[in-house]
Amino acid sequence: MRVSAQVANASSGKEYLLMLLYDDIVQRKKKIAVIGLGYVGMPLAVSFAKHAEVIGFDISADKIEQYRSGKDPTDEVGDETISSTTVRFTSNESDLSDASFFIIAVPTPINPDKTPDLLPVIRASEVVGRYLSPGSIVVYESTVYPGVTEDVCRPILEQVSGLVCGKDFRIGYSPERINPGDKVHRLENIRKIVSGMDEDTLEEIANVYEMVIEAGVHRAPNIKVAEAAKVVENSQRDINIAFMNELAMVFDRMQISTADVLAAMQTKWNALPFRPGLVGGHCIGVDPYYFVYQAEKLGYHSAVIAAGRKINDGMGTFVADAAIRQMVLADKQVRQARVGILGLTFKENCPDIRNTKVIDIVYRLREYGIEPLLHDPYADVEEAERLYHIRLSTWEELVDLDCLILAVAHDQYLEVGADKLIALFRKEMPVLARIFLDVKSAYLSLRDTGSCLYWSL
Repeated sequence: MRVSAQVANASSGKEYLLMLLYDDIVQRKKKIAVIGLGYVGMPLAVSFAKHAEVIGFDISADKIEQYRSGKDPTDEVGDETISSTTVRFTSNESDLSDASFFIIAVPTPINPDKTPDLLPVIRASEVVGRYLSPGSIVVYESTVYPGVTEDVCRPILEQVSGLVCGKDFRIGYSPERINPGDKVHRLENIRKIVSGMDEDTLEEIANVYEMVIEAGVHRAPNIKVAEAAKVVENSQRDINIAFMNELAMVFDRMQISTADVLAAMQTKWNALPFRPGLVGGHCIGVDPYYFVYQAEKLGYHSAVIAAGRKINDGMGTFVADAAIRQMVLADKQVRQARVGILGLTFKENCPDIRNTKVIDIVYRLREYGIEPLLHDPYADVEEAERLYHIRLSTWEELVDLDCLILAVAHDQYLEVGADKLIALFRKEMPVLARIFLDVKSAYLSLRDTGSCLYWSL
């Protein structure tokens, strides 16, 4: 198959040389470079290093030092794996000159006005462009709207390198599908979407990823399809959760338990298992804005996706307002209330606090003069202070509470048990003055015990 590809290439009169990088990578003659070593790039680099020579590059010298010392701040692969990996971790971009297959996995956040912030992927393209050599392949994993790889990144690579795409180097796109904190659905067992600028490039990229993706790869017909698939799969989840959140807000007014409604609904075989909650992180909480942005540029107003984002972005405020309302009804002095919040990360059992919607609860409570006590066993204390100016509390500091909000259902919180959670309230407090807000309905049993005033989405 690979010989026939060479023949077809020669007969078609294409100018570039098909170097069959895959063969050289397997034989460790050529190196893979992963640019951006966060929750996506680091596991990818470690996995490839089991089969090939890998350079792991990140602009953060502190992050590189942690990896070199055998520490995994993401908790995606663990300290032991980091300690034993053969990845060449570096923050010196000149080390990229040894690579021929580049994977760019930098974040793609949004600006304050909800428009795409492409600066990280632009800067990464500039870095890679400085070390491109003839025969190289560049694959983007960063989430973008359709067209970014070819219309934004490709010109940068050409301009900086002085090389011609399609003649001297080639490009492709393979959207990341890593689910941070998920110990079941891992990089290796999630089917990978791959794409390339032409058929030969597609096969080359597919062969490289098949070294590590046990679930196999899906060959998208072109780069734009692969780019769209990523933003659409997360937009779909966002819309479904937004529907549940809207139901939860209406059911709250009706004084109906959302959990009970969903339990009844899901007795039907085709019911979808979505639940209400806070939607943050750098995927579901961001990617739909990329789709909406590009749609608007093309003259189409995305009513459904934009509405879903508006609903989900407002859930932190809704939860905080529910807490205030319950405290008022319980005749509490709101400004003097001690409010504890369990969980800061954007999802369960994951240390990532970027774009967490728990912070919206905090900001809303501060508007009422409340400085809540936040606890999270996964979140990094220094990062919480740096990103949000929040001091994380110890478990011992969570005493004499008027209100407790379980915002993130970490396993550790589920293992604590209801009795220990109730013990966090002031001892002399009347039962109905103990306000417990259960965002994820993790402690539904408490609503029937009479030990607190229980509320959930």
